[in-house]
Parts: sequence; C-alpha cells; structure tokens
Amino acid sequence: MADLRIKPAQRGLQSIRVPGGPSPSARRAFFMPIVRQDAQMSSNLAPSSLRRPRERRVQCASPVGLHHVAYTEWGEPDNPRVLVCVHGLTRSGRDFDRLAAALADVYRVVCPDVVGRGRSDWLADPKLYGIPQYVADMVTLIARLDVERVDWFGTSMGGLIGLALGGLPGTPIGRMLVNDIGPHIEPPALARIGEYLGLDKRFATEQEGVDYLTSLSLPFGPLTPDEWREINRPLLKQDTDGGWRTRYDPRIVEPFAAATPEANALGEALLWCALEAFGGPLLVVRGAQSDLLSSETVAAMKARGREVSSVEIAQAGHAPAFVSADQIAIARRFFIA
Repeated sequence: MADLRIKPAQRGLQSIRVPGGPSPSARRAFFMPIVRQDAQMSSNLAPSSLRRPRERRVQCASPVGLHHVAYTEWGEPDNPRVLVCVHGLTRSGRDFDRLAAALADVYRVVCPDVVGRGRSDWLADPKLYGIPQYVADMVTLIARLDVERVDWFGTSMGGLIGLALGGLPGTPIGRMLVNDIGPHIEPPALARIGEYLGLDKRFATEQEGVDYLTSLSLPFGPLTPDEWREINRPLLKQDTDGGWRTRYDPRIVEPFAAATPEANALGEALLWCALEAFGGPLLVVRGAQSDLLSSETVAAMKARGREVSSVEIAQAGHAPAFVSADQIAIARRFFIA
C-alpha cells in the first residue's frame, strides 16, 4: 500500500506527499491556483455579506393593542455582540447605514425605526408617542435578538431612549454613545423643532421631498448632495396619486405640543437620575454649533455621571450625521478600540 503522509494542516494542500507521485514543483503549480481562488472568494464574500442589511420586524405591545417595529440588521446574524442604533425624532434607522456597514465586521448592528416612523406601524393612540413606550419597544426588540447585553448609539431622541433604558436596574446596555442630546434640552431648540414637527408635507417629486428634508437637516454638517439624498430618501414614501410625503405619523406632535413646563421639568429630572444610575462607559458627542445640547449640559453630565467622556465635532450642530469617515472613527474607537 502506498505510504500517504500529510504534513501539518497549516502548510496547505500542496503539502500532501505520495511516494512516486508528481514533483513538489508540479504539485505547487497544480494547487496554488485553487488556493489563490479560494482565498480571493473568501475575501470578497465576507465583507459584502456583512455589509448587506436584512429587513426584519418585531411585534410589540402598547396599552391599546399591538404594533410592529421594523428594523434593519447588519453583520453576522448569530453574532452575540450587538450594537443598537436609534435615530432622532422624525428620522429612521437608515440614517445609520454607513455607520452600521463600518462596524458590521465586529458587531451585529440593529437599527430600528421607532414606532410611528419609517417602516414601523403607527400607534392607535398618539398620546402614547413618548419615551416610556419607546423603551418598552426596545426591550421587546432586544429580547427578540436573544442577547443579554447590547451597546447603544442614540442620536437625539434615540439618546434619550438609551438614557432612560440605561438607568433601569438590570439594564442590558453596556456601552453607550449619545449624539447631541442630554437630560436638559435648550428651549430655543424645542421651539425650532415645534415649527415643523407634525406637518403632513406633500411633494410633487421625490427630489422635492429630499430638498425639503435637507433644508431641515443642514445642522447635521457639510454633507454632499449624494449623502443628503442617501439619508433623506428613506424618509419619503410615494402616495397612490404619484406624489410623495414624509414617512412618519404627523400625530407624534400631539404629546410634544401638549407637554407642560412641569411635565418637561419632571422628565428632565428623571433623565438626570437615569444618567447617574447608568454604570457603563458613556460618550457624549456634541455638535460645536448645537442649539439643543449646550456645553454646560455636557459638563454637568460629566460631573454627575459615573464614567462619562465627551467629544465635540466642528462644523456641525444638531446633530452630527455620522456618515463621514472621521465621525465614524469616533464611534469605532469608543465601541471597539
């Protein structure tokens, strides 16, 4: 019987030796194209599969019934290391496409459309649009993901949801980045938001809608026309008459408009308590030109929180878009480095 000897596996297929068989050079000539092709296929397939989002939804409950929360998921579907990215007041989870693709090599990145926005259902009772319902929905979402711990990236409203959830006993949040938000919101910013919130805008063309949304989003920073279109197109949907409209429930303005100064003060006090209770690392990102998050509030967050650091982004207001490589690098250093 021929003596078949296989050298250590790390030497590769060309290390198989059969007495009387082809010479070593002939074996290398035969096997190396196969090895090179296999390596090329592996390097090409992995990044593209990680960077292709999957659309999912989860059923959640409110006091008046059931609703679905839609989300996009990036990275390996069975990766237990999860980053949840939650958007601002009238935005969608697709704001995080570039950030999610950049972090999908390490995380399973989950980007929900908060109820009433994007592809998610609208609530039967608009009075329920508020942080308690949003936190309950995120708890349901995390349970669906079948993990015990997540990291959190929250822009504006998404940061408030993260702070509220992070302050609860037994919170699943480990590390948290809040993007241009804190427990105290400057009143002029609330007045500015109130000027457009709840307007049921209609547009003749998709580009007209993109241009309108861009005009509201200019404080995000100096984005290119393609970048503006990339983040604003998901916020539009086409009507049956061929026109376009914003993809969120205009009734989300009702709790916002009904809030009293006393209710706002109570909400702020609860968020300060949540900040003080959160035990994980917290990075506060502020746009240098923000009218919503003041530098004084950032300083107070660092003084009152347990492990709070901050970074300020030039040429941005409320809120930095995190589509540029330098801003994405800030998130990557905080979550991964």
